[in-house]
Amino acid sequence: MAWLNAVPKPDPNSARGKSEAAQTKLTRLEDMKRHKITPQMPPNPAPHIVDRLIEMGITEAAGMGAAPLSWREIVAWQEGTCVRLAPWEARLIRTLSKAYLTESRLAESENHPAPWHSGPDRRAVETEQARLEAVLG
Repeated sequence: MAWLNAVPKPDPNSARGKSEAAQTKLTRLEDMKRHKITPQMPPNPAPHIVDRLIEMGITEAAGMGAAPLSWREIVAWQEGTCVRLAPWEARLIRTLSKAYLTESRLAESENHPAPWHSGPDRRAVETEQARLEAVLG
């Protein structure tokens, strides 16, 4: 989710990064929707956990940006909804919040791959090299 919701930016040290004016850009998800592309999502074996994380807010506001959900926020959600989480569920939700925040910062790089993408296989690399050699000689 963090990768899809990030607004990719070019490397600030690159020529394009230095020349592009600061302008509002689309998130990866908005860009995919604009091009009518359905994003591929990894399997979710525990949708109720993700639903609870989203209901809690995924992250919370901090002094200079976002922070992972605090234990206080998780306890407040439990009290407000009268839902008692098992200890492992509460720890998992906090871990997922930390992972979301980490990935959202990494995903700001336009070259950062989707976290569920395992990378190109050997055949894809060989095919791409052959195409480049055909073009470049």
